[in-house]
Amino acid sequence: MRNLIDKLEREHILEKDEFIALLTALSREGHDGETGTYLAAKALAVREKYFGRDVYLRGLIEFTNYCKNDCLYCGIRRGNPKAERYRLSAREILDRCRAGYELDFRTFVLQGGEDPYFNDERMVEIISGMRQEFPDCAITLSVGEKSRETYEKYYQAGADRFLLRHETAAPDHYGLLHPADMSLANRQECLFTLKDIGFQVGAGFMVGSPFQTLENIAEDLLFIGRLKPQMVGIGPFIPHPETPLGSYERGSADLTVSILGILRLMLPKVLLPATTALGTIDPESREKALGYGANVMMPNLSPLNVRQKYDIYVGKIHLDEEAAEGVARLKSRLKELGYETPLSRGDFPV
Repeated sequence: MRNLIDKLEREHILEKDEFIALLTALSREGHDGETGTYLAAKALAVREKYFGRDVYLRGLIEFTNYCKNDCLYCGIRRGNPKAERYRLSAREILDRCRAGYELDFRTFVLQGGEDPYFNDERMVEIISGMRQEFPDCAITLSVGEKSRETYEKYYQAGADRFLLRHETAAPDHYGLLHPADMSLANRQECLFTLKDIGFQVGAGFMVGSPFQTLENIAEDLLFIGRLKPQMVGIGPFIPHPETPLGSYERGSADLTVSILGILRLMLPKVLLPATTALGTIDPESREKALGYGANVMMPNLSPLNVRQKYDIYVGKIHLDEEAAEGVARLKSRLKELGYETPLSRGDFPV
């Protein structure tokens, strides 16, 4: 497999059958097998070439768990009657930004379900308020599929980045994870529209979601190769019992870590998070992810009284290191591992 890894490092893409062969080897051997070890060394060298030992911290604010969609895997889906719903006000969001700024965060990530309450007017008010008060900070949105007109309003109000996981690039697989009123074609079109407007764009997918094959993951990688996003967020599938797919097995942290290495070689300058989902199923996996090229972590800035309510999957970690109040401990641990956490927006390098 070394020849495929060398080709990926050189050309930043593989053929579909080559991706499948590499994924098969990584699945069989584990991330610390011969193939994974070689991949990690290559990925780490590429990350250090562009980012050194820097790890960027983002302040995550989960501002609403209402969602109009009924995705079959998500705990905040419209059809979950047990979800305890909440919305943060514009004042509460700004308060959390102020707290985060004092903790040296220079990127804020507003994440929520597709909540019709937060229409264009309300979102523009929130984004404009953040931009006015924190002109030196990056504003990232993760609020789902919108029209081009809406995305343009967000961008003009001051948002810099937009995260929209495509979830799977295989149409048949997408249909098994989502209701009939949602379409992969529209989701992908949204991503290209966001890039065209000028956002730094993040895509991503779940590893080990129900019905997924290694061929599906290869298709995800090929789509990411075409899109060339500035950010890629991947994490293992974690089932939620109040969803139609709640009885399926969770995804592999091991394979997720390995795929991070593949993504680093595909997109050398990409901003690559070690996600909360990864830490939820294996407490050591986020540190392993850093060794495979990840360079972003997102401590939770949401108010303490709502963190448990944003339960897109069960078991989501709420340890001190995951909460903003424990950011000093997180920085200390990263320093022990040889990483730096600069006071920086951590933009995609041009």
